[in-house]
Amino acid sequence: MGTERAPESACAPRPPGGLASRLRTTLLRTSRKLRAEHAGDLSEAQRAVLGGVVTNGPFTPGELAAREHVQPPSMTRMIRGLEESGLLARTAHPTDRRQVLVTATDAGRAYIKETRRRRDEWLSRRLAALTPAERQTLSDAEEILRRITTQ
Repeated sequence: MGTERAPESACAPRPPGGLASRLRTTLLRTSRKLRAEHAGDLSEAQRAVLGGVVTNGPFTPGELAAREHVQPPSMTRMIRGLEESGLLARTAHPTDRRQVLVTATDAGRAYIKETRRRRDEWLSRRLAALTPAERQTLSDAEEILRRITTQ
């Protein structure tokens, strides 16, 4: 009486293991699905760099390399590719003439905005198929996950 469940065939099987293992697996699968929503012409690493600059930039190339946990030569190549695509630009550092800052161009900001829009749209469609109680449960879980990841 009370709650109705979807038929078992409509749900993916629960992965084996404890909560940590199941949660890790589910979060990774969700992340993969979201990334696939705008596979486009950039790699996920390039989108991460561009998104970071759009959201928190500008950065020096060294700061970007540290932020993305890559070696400076790898970041230099990535910046060059994004710059050649018209998504990033280098500008003079305001206080250190030896440095440059990497900033997003209008095209780079538009690319990230569209990527985020598509991913939000994909997830919104899936959330719309849930009951209000399920959406509230996910809202509560999001708050808990955010707390876990900021500790």
